[in-house]
Amino acid sequence: MIRSPLITVMVQAVRKAGRALARDFGEVENLQVSLKGPANFVSSADRKAEDTLFAELSRARPGYGFNMEERGRVEGTDETNEWVVDPLDGTTNFLHGIPIFAISLALVRNGVPFAGVIFNPVTDELYVAEKGQGAYLNDRRLRVAARRKLADSVVGCGIPHLGRGDHNKFQRELALVQGQVAGVRRTGAAAIDLAWVAAGRFDGFWERDLSPWDMAAGIILIREAGGYVSDLDGGDKSLDTGHIIAGNETIREDLIRLLKKA
Repeated sequence: MIRSPLITVMVQAVRKAGRALARDFGEVENLQVSLKGPANFVSSADRKAEDTLFAELSRARPGYGFNMEERGRVEGTDETNEWVVDPLDGTTNFLHGIPIFAISLALVRNGVPFAGVIFNPVTDELYVAEKGQGAYLNDRRLRVAARRKLADSVVGCGIPHLGRGDHNKFQRELALVQGQVAGVRRTGAAAIDLAWVAAGRFDGFWERDLSPWDMAAGIILIREAGGYVSDLDGGDKSLDTGHIIAGNETIREDLIRLLKKA
């Protein structure tokens, strides 16, 4: 795995926050009998994880700014570097006792993801990437899947839910995609979806209406694993538009063509 000072700082921060999240996740099952209890508990776990990450990263790199799910933007004296943080991606999974969630942490340098860490503290899967240094899952080097045909591919996606997204547009997109691929999956955590593309578990992925903290770490992971990431028009504006599509070069391009038909 990458042992640079930057990655060391990031890994230490997510592991410290992850220990508390793992303990809190263990408590969620005890609260399932209450309708109100689990949601309040998860909100508290989310805030505690973000507080830990903010404290650890501020201490290690005091000039860097932040873009965080809970706190929003915190300007730093260093205008070049910004931490982009989701302390708990997959909140609904966490709330329901489903062990598919992660801390997603990226360093964005001059507006471009430079390093990323995605950590599931329950499975102890730690994904790391730094520009020019490759992408890793724990100590294993990652490469995106090599499949070239949609018919052989398993594709991940995000599904809009109550109060979010364009349901009709998604249904049109899904109808086109599901007739062309070997399978469609939805994990409930975009950071995990993107990490799984980098690991070759998913051949491709698309989702609309995400936030920068959902995507930034996954973008650098996939690129360092030899994959391609873009917005749904094939451009490099995912962090601005909130729309993302990823895979190896061929699968990504084929998915873009399909989605444009919808």
